[in-house]
Amino acid sequence: MFVHAVYFWLRPDLSEADRVTFTAWMPRLCALPSVASGHWGVPAPTDRPVIERTYSYALVLLFTDGGAEESYQVDAEHDAFRAECASFWTKVQIFDSEPPA
Repeated sequence: MFVHAVYFWLRPDLSEADRVTFTAWMPRLCALPSVASGHWGVPAPTDRPVIERTYSYALVLLFTDGGAEESYQVDAEHDAFRAECASFWTKVQIFDSEPPA
């Protein structure tokens, strides 16, 4: 299993229409053929000092292996998402993980 966790900090001045565009992409990315399972959402209302809650949206995608994740990276839909939405965020942070060897 390969986990691709992406955290987006959207621009504070982003229009409602652009937010709708951004969120419409989330289920589309989760449904791409190389994705085994996907989840997207906003920070949960948990409150402990170790929890990062300053991001706007999280996208967590599970792949069967690193090769499937590489296919996702070059998928035309993923490229279209980046082209359409990259100007919407001020920061994006990605955490990739897989089981230890």
